Amino acid sequence: MKKIISKENTTIKHIIKLKEKKYRAEYNEFIIEGAKIVKEAIEEKSNIKNIIISEDALNSELVKNQLKAVIEAQNYILVTNSIFNLLSEVEKPQGVLAVIEKNMYNKKIDYRQDIILILDNIQDPGNLGTIIRTADSVGLTQILVSKGTVDCYNSKVLRSTMGAIFRVNIIETDNLEKSIEEIKQNKFKVITTSLQTDKSIYDIQLKNIAIVIGNEANGVSKEIIDLADEKAIIPMKGKTESLNVAVATGVVLYEYVRQNIERNEW
Repeated sequence: MKKIISKENTTIKHIIKLKEKKYRAEYNEFIIEGAKIVKEAIEEKSNIKNIIISEDALNSELVKNQLKAVIEAQNYILVTNSIFNLLSEVEKPQGVLAVIEKNMYNKKIDYRQDIILILDNIQDPGNLGTIIRTADSVGLTQILVSKGTVDCYNSKVLRSTMGAIFRVNIIETDNLEKSIEEIKQNKFKVITTSLQTDKSIYDIQLKNIAIVIGNEANGVSKEIIDLADEKAIIPMKGKTESLNVAVATGVVLYEYVRQNIERNEW
């Protein structure tokens, strides 16, 4: 155990920098906060650079129950409550956070899975986190995201994933059109969600496909729609014209699950 009492400490200054996207990219690290998600990071054998615990949290039941092994191993940094508050990004912090090295998986798409989820300029952190969590729930281990999508390591995104961020490989592409061309060359059919079609998502065989989910306000960009093999709509009987993007993703992915069950492939 190491104790830090000064906000001028180099480790503290470094963690504060990681609140900003540009430094997360520069150092290839991000912050997770809360006893449960820190525990998940340990269980998933993530590359943990530092675990920080506040003085108040050290003897709390929450930390004792969730992080007993870490405390016993003394593999953490103890800080004053005031310093922890400088590091925290939540209103009522639990007093536990960790610095994690980003996944260094091969950033090429794994074509062994029979469905690829692609996100085109998703903007809301809560939506993105929920999508990552939903993808994990159906067994997807990768998501391709466009350059314009909100940072996957934003603190709100991370909280919304509920630990799924450690199990889903996020592949960021600077050129989504080029990536989709590569996907098509690998014999995957590209499908975009759209309101401008009568073809239902339930009419399409979801196998060896890449499904593109679009921006909350504008949907899938025109350039990507032009590359798609098919457009599909989620049919709705009520007066609501569209679904929340995370909900729509869930509907599509669980139709994929249903089809797999029907084919006895689950």
